[in-house]
Amino acid sequence: MSRNLTSLSARKGLSENLFERIGELSEKEGAPSEEGLRQLAEEFLMGPANLYGAASFYDFTRPENKDIKVYACSGSACLLAGTQPALKARLGAFFREEEIGQVCCLGRCHENAAFHYQGRNYSGQDAGKLQDIVDGRHTGGQDQYEARAHGRSLLTRDFPSLDNCRHTLAGILARGPEAALSEAILSGLRGRGGAGFPMAVKMKSCREAPGAEKFVVCNADEGDPGAFSDRYLLEQQPYSVLMGMLLAGYITGAESGVLYIRAEYPEAIVRIGQAIAELEWQGMAGADILGSGFSFRFKAIKARGAYICGEETALLASIEGQRPEVRVRPPYPTQEGLFGKPTLVSNVETLACLYHILRDGGAAFAKIGAKPSAGTKLLSLDSSFARPGVCEVEMGTPLATLVDELGGGFRHPVKALHIGGPLGGLVPVGMIPELTIDFESFARHGFLLGHASVVGIPEGYPMIAYLEHLFEFAAHESCGKCFPCRLGSVRGKELLQKARAGECAISEALFEDLLDTLEKGSLCGLGGGLPLPVRNALQYFQEELKPYFSQTQIAVQ
Repeated sequence: MSRNLTSLSARKGLSENLFERIGELSEKEGAPSEEGLRQLAEEFLMGPANLYGAASFYDFTRPENKDIKVYACSGSACLLAGTQPALKARLGAFFREEEIGQVCCLGRCHENAAFHYQGRNYSGQDAGKLQDIVDGRHTGGQDQYEARAHGRSLLTRDFPSLDNCRHTLAGILARGPEAALSEAILSGLRGRGGAGFPMAVKMKSCREAPGAEKFVVCNADEGDPGAFSDRYLLEQQPYSVLMGMLLAGYITGAESGVLYIRAEYPEAIVRIGQAIAELEWQGMAGADILGSGFSFRFKAIKARGAYICGEETALLASIEGQRPEVRVRPPYPTQEGLFGKPTLVSNVETLACLYHILRDGGAAFAKIGAKPSAGTKLLSLDSSFARPGVCEVEMGTPLATLVDELGGGFRHPVKALHIGGPLGGLVPVGMIPELTIDFESFARHGFLLGHASVVGIPEGYPMIAYLEHLFEFAAHESCGKCFPCRLGSVRGKELLQKARAGECAISEALFEDLLDTLEKGSLCGLGGGLPLPVRNALQYFQEELKPYFSQTQIAVQ
């Protein structure tokens, strides 16, 4: 991150946002032209190399992807479902090889065979309608999945009418921001994006930070393969998310809110835009909301395809039009965030919870679940389950209840669940009865709940191939800022590839050294989190993996 570039981008701020301008240059031809970048650099008083460095990073703006017309999903759920080879063969009948790219992931994990064409997502049976899709006769691409709850439901029940919401909002604004913060503290709400950090602590820090201008940023860059719960909220429960953002702004003193939404979620971008317009029309967003003197304006920004932008400092750099590289902390975003101003960054589900907390009271939320993991949690079940979809459970619910009752068991034999994305815990099916769905239970058993996507690894799928897939994912998505992640992810992929091919066994000591370096030396959770599922696999699938290593015992730390 460059403070100079931050200041130059801040001159035009959100109204003439640099990142959006770079994206607009890519819309027609797939990547911005050199002349277009040069003119934009002159306008923002930056060097062309700075803008090229940013544009060349994203899947949907980098020059090498300029000629790609269709993107096939390469996420873990589609990989393990085995649908993509047949899909790519069908795509090959309509597109040249160089016109077919890959993207990870499209959030269609419940039915797979997912691909992205001309700004729309398709999956399931859509691959059989390619002729109509290419000819423009079939533009649906709508998927269907069930959202259900076990126990108390907050995020999967119908949102009340906007008239009802107006009454609730007016009451919260009348009581003042201090009262709202007190309720948030009382609730015990922890971040649902993966880290589980107390939400009230972040809001209090941002509120107390000096400065007249502050921001709330909704991290809607849900990039974990297997996850689609944020997508559900953005498309099906948009007012919960937007009200949560607005109230977070009220508590912190921010008057601007930015939703950074994945380009891979085109339906979510449209739905959020419609919901923002409705709130503005109803006088529930914009200037002097409901006559309270509080103003809050929303800005939805379409991301351009980069998993690392789920990391908060990389996300902020992206909005500023800089190359999305992770920033060393401190300073934390609540002290120095977007455009150098105090910024609260929170994920979709966390913000949606905040609205319900301030409506029903912090004590009511705290009574749900298992302390210190209060409230409910959304989980995404992929197509390995008999009943895939989005499930809401109270924290502390047995994992077996999710699998057997809500998920209906498995469609085919499964040997492990990868929970929480590529950096989450890799749980063997034998451990399912031991776990409850909360941060503490997973940590106590050496796993990570994370964002709580649930992907089933089939009994017949080689674990060595899955570990190679994880390293390949990290290598592709690394921002390159720190050497442990930038180089270590590639070296891990190479070691596993050679072992799989029978070229050489992996040195146990070398592999442990690689994992240790990634874990301790990486700047963020991408490189630092990758060793966790790998070590889970080494511990619980030792017999399967033993032939690929040079010693009889695999080192597990």
